[in-house]
Amino acid sequence: MRVVSGNYGGRPLKTLAGKTTRPTTDKVKGAIFNMIGPYFEGGRVLDLFAGSGSLAIEAISRGMDHAILVEKDRAAQQVILENIKMTKEPEKFQLLKMSAERVLSNLSETFDLVLLDPPYAKEQIIENLELLQEKKRLTENVIVVCETDKEVELPDQIGKLELTRQKTYGISKISIYEF
Repeated sequence: MRVVSGNYGGRPLKTLAGKTTRPTTDKVKGAIFNMIGPYFEGGRVLDLFAGSGSLAIEAISRGMDHAILVEKDRAAQQVILENIKMTKEPEKFQLLKMSAERVLSNLSETFDLVLLDPPYAKEQIIENLELLQEKKRLTENVIVVCETDKEVELPDQIGKLELTRQKTYGISKISIYEF
């Protein structure tokens, strides 16, 4: 796995061995950012189930200013820290070592990009996006990227967020929501 494009393009990323995380392949990661960007002029990104941190690092590589990565698994946290170190810009990243639910109740920032790839997709995505809207943590131009197994059916609307694009890549489905 590597950073696909941008300032860190081509740099290798570490992944977690085993089945506790499902790393997004380089092909799917490239496709996601082509759907939503592919580059940004600043902004804040929230990666709620960070895994290896690959998606948030890709977003910073492509122009986002700051990323908050949320991961409760200790082994995954170690991998994220190593991947952040590889960027040589650790000040652009903040790793919160706790559950998404705990983070969502305490966030004070607003986000331009939200990345969701939770282990129990449908229910968790809906719950998380409703809470982010209720707490007013999304900017008016927010882009929300949900990565799920291809069988998961997400609704066309979650609160005020509307499904604007959806594409399947092998076993993964990418769903994009916007206001």
